[in-house]
This record gives sequence, C-alpha cells and structure tokens, in this order.
Amino acid sequence: MPDLDTREWLVTNGLGSFASGTISDVRTRTYHGWLFAATNPPSGRTLLFSHLEASLEVSGRLIALGTNFWGNGQISPQGYKFLHSFDINPVPKWIWQQDNWQLSRQLLMPYGLGSGEQNICSHRLLIQYRYEGSDTAILRLRLLIGDRDFHHQQKGHPGLEFSQLLAQNQVCLQAIFSGEFGTPWHLRWTQGEYQADGVWYWDYQLPEEKERGLGDREDLYSPGYLTVILQPGDAVTLEAQTGLPNPQQSLLTPEIFAQAIETEQERLAQIFGWGENKPFTSPIWQKLLTASDQFIVYRASISGPTVIAGYHWFNDWGRDTLIALPGLALVTQRYELAKGLLQTFGRYCRHGLIPNVFPDVDGEPAYNSIDAALWWIETLGLYLEATQDWEFLAAQFPVVQQIHKAFMGGTHYNIQVDATDGLVSWDVRGVALTWMDVVIEGEPVTPRNGKAVEINALWYSALCWMSQWAERLSQMELGDSARLAKQAQRYTQQAQQVRNSLQKFWNPQLGYLYDTIYPDDSRNSQIRPNAVLALSLHHCGFSEQQRRAVVDLATSRLLTPYGLRSLDPADTDYISKYTGDSEQRDRSYHQGTVWAWLIGPFVRAWQRSYPKRSLPFDWQPLLDHFLADGCINSISEIFDGDSPHAPKGAIAQAWSVSEVIRHFQ
Repeated sequence: MPDLDTREWLVTNGLGSFASGTISDVRTRTYHGWLFAATNPPSGRTLLFSHLEASLEVSGRLIALGTNFWGNGQISPQGYKFLHSFDINPVPKWIWQQDNWQLSRQLLMPYGLGSGEQNICSHRLLIQYRYEGSDTAILRLRLLIGDRDFHHQQKGHPGLEFSQLLAQNQVCLQAIFSGEFGTPWHLRWTQGEYQADGVWYWDYQLPEEKERGLGDREDLYSPGYLTVILQPGDAVTLEAQTGLPNPQQSLLTPEIFAQAIETEQERLAQIFGWGENKPFTSPIWQKLLTASDQFIVYRASISGPTVIAGYHWFNDWGRDTLIALPGLALVTQRYELAKGLLQTFGRYCRHGLIPNVFPDVDGEPAYNSIDAALWWIETLGLYLEATQDWEFLAAQFPVVQQIHKAFMGGTHYNIQVDATDGLVSWDVRGVALTWMDVVIEGEPVTPRNGKAVEINALWYSALCWMSQWAERLSQMELGDSARLAKQAQRYTQQAQQVRNSLQKFWNPQLGYLYDTIYPDDSRNSQIRPNAVLALSLHHCGFSEQQRRAVVDLATSRLLTPYGLRSLDPADTDYISKYTGDSEQRDRSYHQGTVWAWLIGPFVRAWQRSYPKRSLPFDWQPLLDHFLADGCINSISEIFDGDSPHAPKGAIAQAWSVSEVIRHFQ
C-alpha cells in the first residue's frame, strides 16, 4: 500500500459525536465513518452513516473515486490514484482531478449543543461536493450505512433490515433488528435524483483492527444512490441528521456549508478571543486551541461539561480530565469551564474519592482511583491561583475537608494515611488505582499497592494547599475563623511530617526516587516517570540536589522527542513497541511505551530544578506530529518506546494536547 496515505482526520460536535477517516479516504478502523452519533451524550456512540461511495461520469468515462480494502486482499476501487490534495483547514477537504475535471469534497460537523436552558442536542453532518471541468458531469453518490455500537463491526444478518421513507430531496432511514427499532436519521440534499436500490456490501477489511488483533471485517448496507448532474462550477450540499425530519427546518441551500464554517469560526473566536489582542493568534496556537476544544463535550446525565479523554474510543475519565484541565481551561482562560468541571467533580465526591468514570443516565459513578481526589485538589489550587476566586474556595472547602478526613480515617480499597509516617497507602489485590492501571486476568501489570511516589507527592501538595486555604478563609472570615486557623496549623504540621517522610522514597545509590514502597516495606527501584511527576506539582517536598539528580537521570533514560517513556529501556521488563493483540498491547502500555502528556510534568520538573538552564527538549518533532502525522491537528496518546517512536493508541488525546498548550511557547 505504498500510495495510500492512511494518516487520519477527526471532526467532532461537542456532544461526543464524531466523524473520522483517512486522508486517502479508505476506511482502516472500526471507528472510521461520517456520523458516529452520541445518542446519550457523550455516550451511546453509534455508527449511522459510514460514507458516500462516489463516482463521476465525464465525457462518457466513469471514474470511481472511492477506495476500499476487501477481505480477499484487494483494493477496489482505487480512487486514491485520482486524489490530488487534502487539507484540513478549516475543514477536511479532498480534491480529485484529472486533465479535464476536478471534484472537491468538504465535511463539517456543526457544534451540536444549542443555547438555552434545555441544551437541545443536534447531531449533524454537512457534506459539499463541487465540480469544475470543461464538460457536464454526472455525480453518483451511493449511501453506505449501518446501526452499530462504535466499538463493533456490523455484520449482515437476515434479521437486520433498514427502512427508508422518501420525500422531496430527502430520505429517512432506520434500522430494524429482530423487531427492535434503531436510531432514526435522515439525509437531505440540494439537488439530484435519489433511486432506492437496497444492497449489502460484504466483507470490508479494516487493516488497523487486524493489526490490533481485533475483529477486522464489516458489512455495510446501501439503501440507494443519488444522481446529480453538475455543470462546471456547480455544487451539491447534503446534510445528515439524527431524528425524524422537522417540517419547520429551514430549506437546505448550497450556502449553508459556508455559513456553517463561518459560524464555527465565530464560536471558536468567541471562546479564545482571537482578534482581540490576546496571545493566542499565531496559526499554530489557533490549531492547538481548536484541537483542545474537540475534547470539551456536554454530558447529558450531569447537564454540564466534561472532557473526552481521547478519540476514538475513550469516554470521559476523572483523572484524565483533572490533569488536562490546566491546559484546556486555565491557560486558555476558559475559567467558567474550569469552574464548572471542578464543581461537578466536587458534587460527586463520595467517601473522600472523586469518580474516575462519570455515570450515564441512571448509572453509578466508578470510584476506582486513588489519585483523582488528589488531582482535584491540585487542579483546584491552580484554578484559584489563576482566578483568585475565593468565594468558590469557600464553597468547595467542605469537599476538601471530606477528602482529608477520608484519607486520614481510611476509605475504600484500604486507602488510608499511615499514622507512623503520614504517607498515603492502599492495599487491595487485583486492582490498580494509579494512572498505571492495566489489570489482566485479575493481576495488575504494574503492581503499585502500598505507597506510590506520585500519590504521596500529591498528598504533600494537597496538605500545603489546605494549610494555605484554611488560613486565607480564617482571615476572610468565611466560616469559623478560630477553627479554620487551628486547621491550618494542623495541615501545616502534617505537611511537614509528610515532607520528612518523602525521604523514604530517596534511593541514594541510584540518585532517583523509588517508584513504590510496598506494604511489606520493600521498595521498587525501577526508573519510571512517576518520580518526575512527583517533582512537577505546585508544592514539592524534595531538595534541589535530589530534584536535579532525578531530572538528569530521567533525561538520559526516559526522555524522547515525543514525551517520557514509562520505563527505563535498560530494565528487563522494558517492552520496546506497543503492538500485538489486546493483551500484548496492555502488557506494554506502561512498560516502556512513551506517553506524550508526560512532557508537561518533565518541563515543570526541569524548570523547577534548573530555572536558568535551557530545556533539553526540542518541541519541533512533537509539533510536526501534531501538524502532519497520526491524526492531523491532534496528538496521539502514546508512542513506541524505541525509535522511530511510531504513534500508537488513541489518535487524539486530551492530556497530550493539553500539556503542549500548557508549555509550548
């Protein structure tokens, strides 16, 4: 496949819905399609509209413009050979051409959250084809559709049917499976004649899924095709939208596409203040900030904002959201967004824990994280430093106290503070509560029960924040001043005890921090980035000499052009590439794989340790990846540990983008 450009593109709508594919227009993943609608925002993502298979008839010659992989190994048709160019700014645009004709296609997913108290959600996709040439052309567009969960392929089945109801310039479609009705949606167009012609297309192959050891075959249904006669300069615009057609909706016109682009650009300009002498005006900044906005979505079950951890397959997670929040919302001055996210997490605090997974409607949150509550305190502190919003502190301080009380007295997973040294510990078999959270067949791949270094660094920073806040609230008379002053004193004493006890993590032989102190008091001396995380927080409990030793070793063993490795390559547990089936990939996830988001903690740790030295990191490879590799205009979740550090995992990751925004200047 030397001629196929399988780099990817992504568009989103602020509800969890997305469209995605490749530059060469061939589908390589289960997650490639034009309308994955989040039917229960941001969850319930369902493939409804895969794509349009296009062909162009010019001067008596029929040119098939599509490209497909098939189960028999063939690539047919081979429309990519006519593909002249692709651009993603401001929206994905393909141009196919030969000597006497040119056809362009653009895709846009309008922002889906309406204004007002009801927050009306709309899942739409706009498509526009434009023809240029010397002769009249006939464009045929065959619909390929489905109705499946976004994680699974569709298989043709006698019990699976699709109904279609035709009207003037539109068709309404709905799956029916064994008597159960799927999600209704409709497609309308500005010109052309539609012909119903139901047929199954069998055995598409999805090579990226084959590479990942997952199901890699798909069947798609075509209910019919649209024929459009185009004169030079003509365009045809189509709109796909969930739900039944609304008789009151405005007429679809060719101008609607340009208007939708303008509306989206105005929305982003309003959010980020472009054109108002704010610092985010360079092209690279605009692209980074546009990328950041793709992760901010509306969650129906909480009637508020949340953060998608990554596309295509992740949902919103507490830890990821809180780590990403400074870059997504504080650096970008989206303070109301930051406040809303912090407020929501605080509202869901239970037994001193912050949920790592938000509930869908009528669901229960998942409190399977030891650090989400501590990241909440850390991020609250950064928000307050940026905004001086002390009334918000007063409102959230009871949550802070709840977290402190639960950690001190003990909570789920045997999370509790060790009375002898003040450090936080936990001990439950078969679970993984830190960010290194892979569990296979009931056994954590990186067992870190006991006292983990970054967890206790977070605990120390939290105690420092609590001491400052109690003192400030006592002075502002926002509560019982005498009681708050005593609390501030107690938090200060605890913080000092923890600072002293953090020395238990110092490994003088290696000049690094132990990763974990296990319940039997044995120590894990593997060189992992958690030591760097421990130095990157707002309050740091390690000396300058220790900090410099840690960042020096991390620079030589863990630093790559795309982030930090999760394990030293010299370690016998190191796995150089993130590849293979699901279990193989899971086993390598935190055993050497490079994580892009860790470049942020490294920068903060370095700048704290060497404030007058230049950073030993060149941003250009990561920016080149952002602009032209993997998913264009986004940053991958992870990269292979060994050079050339191929991008892997989710094609667009919130905390990867966030940490670049936080530090690249």
